[in-house]
Amino acid sequence: MDLKTAAARALSVLDLTNLKDDCDSGQIVSLVARAKTAHGPVAAICIWPRFVAEARALLGPERTIKLATVVNFPSGNQPVDETVAETRKALADGADEIDLVIPWQGLLKGDEQAATTVVAAVRSAIPAPARLKVILETGEIKDVALIRKASDLAIAAGADFIKTSTGKTANSASQEAAAIMLDAILASGKPVGLKPSGGIGTVVAAATYLSLADEKMGEGWAVPHNFRFGASGILDDILRVLDGGSSAATGTGY
Repeated sequence: MDLKTAAARALSVLDLTNLKDDCDSGQIVSLVARAKTAHGPVAAICIWPRFVAEARALLGPERTIKLATVVNFPSGNQPVDETVAETRKALADGADEIDLVIPWQGLLKGDEQAATTVVAAVRSAIPAPARLKVILETGEIKDVALIRKASDLAIAAGADFIKTSTGKTANSASQEAAAIMLDAILASGKPVGLKPSGGIGTVVAAATYLSLADEKMGEGWAVPHNFRFGASGILDDILRVLDGGSSAATGTGY
């Protein structure tokens, strides 16, 4: 696909993210403002739970731009009851979407039940139309079979989306992991979406994931209900391309 088409598609499915450790209220104000671009809005903003109420007020009552937050983040090692409480507080504050990290370190040691337990518990705390995105941390899992296992577990336990990464580890999204996750979605027969996240910083990089989704799921599938990018730095590149410029050759998402 041409770069302008890729840029427009990437903008429409972007979860514009600020999960920096030093994030403050001023950065949230800026993020909300940046989310409403001259070329249209992003799909969502993704922020720390402590800023959800503030961001909801800034976004206003209309849900054109979804409000996502993270729980059990970034380690995946928080007690399940604390994660459920964090989820309920975020929803009460106005979150539309919850991005949950599974206990991937336990999964590496063979503990599949812990992943299933936390996903199911958080799923039960999220009433429709709020949605659950489950972060697998595929860049750290690495093993192809285990990425597929994590995908299958998350889907079976009630994920609305499966997401590659937190963006907080040395290795983040990859096309290989995204392909495995899409295969798991197809095999499940369930209406589950995909969110590549971390390290996607240019329109050129985004286009490769969009093309992969088109190839495996069919053209027209990669829309906000089914597909998101989690990134912060890519927005500048998207806007540069849409304004007639060229995409940077490289870049990182967080």
